[in-house]
Amino acid sequence: MPYTTADFAHSPFLIFYEVTRACDLVCKHCRACAQPNPHPSQLTHEQSCALIRQMADFPKPPLLVFTGGDPMKREDIFDLVRFAKECGLQVAMTPSATPLVTREALIKLKDAGLSRLAVSLDSANPVFHDDFRGVEGSFQRSLEILRDCREIDLPLQINTTITNRNIDQIDEMAEFIAHQGIGLWSVFFLIPVGRGLAEQRIKPEEYEVVFEKLWNHAQKQPYAIKTTEAHHYRRFVLEKHGNPQLQPGPLPEGRQQRAPLGVNDGKGVFFVSHTGSVYPSGFMPILCGRFPEKSIIDIYQNSELLRSLRDGDLLKGKCGLCEYRQICGGSRARAYAVTRDPLAPEPDCVYIPTEMREKVLC
Repeated sequence: MPYTTADFAHSPFLIFYEVTRACDLVCKHCRACAQPNPHPSQLTHEQSCALIRQMADFPKPPLLVFTGGDPMKREDIFDLVRFAKECGLQVAMTPSATPLVTREALIKLKDAGLSRLAVSLDSANPVFHDDFRGVEGSFQRSLEILRDCREIDLPLQINTTITNRNIDQIDEMAEFIAHQGIGLWSVFFLIPVGRGLAEQRIKPEEYEVVFEKLWNHAQKQPYAIKTTEAHHYRRFVLEKHGNPQLQPGPLPEGRQQRAPLGVNDGKGVFFVSHTGSVYPSGFMPILCGRFPEKSIIDIYQNSELLRSLRDGDLLKGKCGLCEYRQICGGSRARAYAVTRDPLAPEPDCVYIPTEMREKVLC
């Protein structure tokens, strides 16, 4: 059965499991401030399997994304993918572009049941991308991974982080990745957490400029486009009489639907850290509970914070008055990062709700 907004209360559409903090890159925007070696309290293989088993027990089993750090730094990652698949879960992964992601490793991941791989590209310019990722040669390694995935027929998406460093490269990026054989371009808008504190996020009015470019490319490119932590893109597309969930062509075999409108931090999505700490998302470090001390199903369904985040009528300021609050709601992670109030209005949205405009005219 398709996942709908009615399922928000009892089951996440998407779970990000940070299998490790270990990573060999030094990305300037890293949420996790990843380190070369795993944390001594990282969940063991047995604990990770128990966690995955609980994920499969949600009333609507979620899409599971292994993230990090770099998931390829876990020696048991192939076994974890296989176990999750055996539990009936759709499994995706976001590895770092390092020599660990060999063609042989990609074949093993696919054979284990991986349904999609996400590769990060933050520019069509190798020098810019390598500087952003902190390792020379990262751009070329990413292209090699994309090529290998195409050749073994492993579905792909590209993740791009928008900052004031590459905001003028949107069109160039959109055309460049059109030749990379991807199904989805996930465009992430910076949250000032982790190493991202040192990066300057774009101005509120610049979001609208980027949205216009993304909307134009969504009409002509062979891949779907989604935004991450820019929920107000949904409002922008609806104002254009478009469909924010548009995905060209049929869904790949075995691929779950696109997330329903309304998914947000803690609302249809949540995050489990490498040590079992549970958060609304990887970009909102407010502890909701810990696994294995507590069931992740109980945490998701009953955490006071998560229940509040799922209620659009509790939003404050203009977000609480906005006619798009149930399908947008603004980035709760950005609101928290800027104001320390997870229900505060989205600080990077210029839209004025109809109710507020009408009050001014009265």
